[in-house]
Amino acid sequence: MAEYEIRDVSLAPSGHEKIEWVRSHMPLLYGLEEEFRKTKPFKGVKISLSVHLEAKTAYLCLVLAAGGAQMYVTGSNVLSTQDDVAAALVDDGLSVFAYHGATQEEYNHHIERTLSQKPNIIIDDGGDLVGMLHTARPDLAEEVWGGCEETTTGVIRLKAMDDEGVLKFPMVAVNDARCKHLFDNRYGTGQSVWDSIMRNTNLIIAGKTVVVVGYGWCGRGIAMRADALGAQVIVTEVDPVKAIEARMDGYSVMPMKQAAPKGDIFVSATGCCKTITVDDMLLMKDQAILTNAGHFNCEVDMDDLEKKAVSKKEVRHNIMGYTLSNGRRVDVIGEGRLVNIATADGHPAEIMDMSFAVQALSALYIKEHHNELKPHVIHVTDQIDDAVARRKLAAWGTEIDELTDEQKKYLHSWNL
Repeated sequence: MAEYEIRDVSLAPSGHEKIEWVRSHMPLLYGLEEEFRKTKPFKGVKISLSVHLEAKTAYLCLVLAAGGAQMYVTGSNVLSTQDDVAAALVDDGLSVFAYHGATQEEYNHHIERTLSQKPNIIIDDGGDLVGMLHTARPDLAEEVWGGCEETTTGVIRLKAMDDEGVLKFPMVAVNDARCKHLFDNRYGTGQSVWDSIMRNTNLIIAGKTVVVVGYGWCGRGIAMRADALGAQVIVTEVDPVKAIEARMDGYSVMPMKQAAPKGDIFVSATGCCKTITVDDMLLMKDQAILTNAGHFNCEVDMDDLEKKAVSKKEVRHNIMGYTLSNGRRVDVIGEGRLVNIATADGHPAEIMDMSFAVQALSALYIKEHHNELKPHVIHVTDQIDDAVARRKLAAWGTEIDELTDEQKKYLHSWNL
């Protein structure tokens, strides 16, 4: 029998409509749903999932449930859960523990409830499920075969655990798959971040100076779209190679202390902490806009800002204005949380179609191979990456060439 802890089951109709919309734009997951419905590869398998709980995630949950999985679902951010979508999943018989605007204590409670059924497979986004299994509730890790991690921040945490030798089960670094980070992180983040900033501020981007903190795949996408919208782009980096790449891509590169007085809009996308500090803010223009595109709300140093701001007030829905000691104001979107999902709808459906197809097939890989796998961070197999790419091309009706036997032999030869 399904369990749930959500706001209001009566919200389900609007949630179903959202899910149906993304289903019609996610052909890879739709194909997997049809296959899983027939083969039931997850029959009897318990899956606990913590991913931003909106329509695309909900559809992934329904695809896995169609394959026979018993799903236990929560969100991965207190502002990204959409209550109507959570209600729709409950209406479809899934166990859901999440609601929008939960306190940190409530959020932790939901994580624990999601783990309480002793899942066989974990699907995580940011590492909170795995973190609780290794700290507060190690007793719940006994039945876990392994799992999948969706995002850069979570993979960073997992690799740290792996390096220390404390990881209790294998975790697939879904984020590192080519069909994930090359498209989701770059094109998905690039589009959805600016969707959120524009819908929440109702300001033009053209002519403004945008400071992008970090030039990984997310930063590349954010900078690319800002440039296309007519902004001047500055990149700050700590990696000299990425800094060279940003410069060669046509952007200005400088330290934050030099960038701070120049920027109109700041977007951090690093997976690290305190990339924009109060000292940086004191150098900024009046009403500079601050956003975070990393998983946790520590990239913009919100804790220190809350302590040192002279005053604060909501200046627009989802935007809090903080007056600093020098009399200038900085405007923070979405409490410094993941801007594209906390205050908008996240990545486009077609992008998440690829990422979640990798998730579903990686979960299946864990189910079929967990007895052979060691408790380490493992790569998505080339076979899964290739299969997802070919499904995507087929959905577009696009064909590509194939190597001939002679070419294959040539590529695997050394004595030419």
